[in-house]
Amino acid sequence: MTWVLWFDLPVLVGFAAAIVRYAWAWDARHVIGMAIAAVGFALWFTARLQLGKSFAVLPKARALVTSGLYSKFRNPIYLFGGMAYAGLIIAWGKALPIIVFFLLYPFYQFQRARKEAEVLEKTFGDEYRRYRAGTWL
Repeated sequence: MTWVLWFDLPVLVGFAAAIVRYAWAWDARHVIGMAIAAVGFALWFTARLQLGKSFAVLPKARALVTSGLYSKFRNPIYLFGGMAYAGLIIAWGKALPIIVFFLLYPFYQFQRARKEAEVLEKTFGDEYRRYRAGTWL
């Protein structure tokens, strides 16, 4: 079932392809949105690779990953995945999806990250608390 771990990859790529294919005009909004999405996607993919076998759909504490992007950010997958989707939604240019995304995604990110933090703190204790104190988001 390892395909589940990468399910969001074709969704993100498909969304980007649809925006590229059906964009009526490549104005500044499209270019800026797609640039944000490209940077977000590259960093999201890097974070997923760096997390390795510790990635799980449901919060699990397999190992405390503290290197690479994880040395600066506790949740780079959420941060940069959100950045990639935000860029695509900006490029898409529809008001309602932009509003919904920017209202709901931070709530989703906070809830998911909070659950993961509880599991990691319970498993790794002081080691996780020290790590958390030295990282952002």
